[in-house]
Amino acid sequence: MGIGGCIILIAVGAIITFATDWHAKGVNMDLLGLIMMAVGIIGLAAYVSIFKRRRIPPTADGDIPPVEERYYPGDRRY
Repeated sequence: MGIGGCIILIAVGAIITFATDWHAKGVNMDLLGLIMMAVGIIGLAAYVSIFKRRRIPPTADGDIPPVEERYYPGDRRY
């Protein structure tokens, strides 16, 4: 679930909790909305923390520096 899915889950949970007065037999709709919002917030926090760890820090000009391999004829490692 990405950022969009988490935000949609939070929004739908908030709509169910605060903007509706639906009643279903055996289901507490307010609690269902709160659970959906909590799952969305937890998912968003997890996604952001994982995404933050995977990001490569940009250089001063914003680009990732290219990797250059050089071969020197006198170097015995190659």
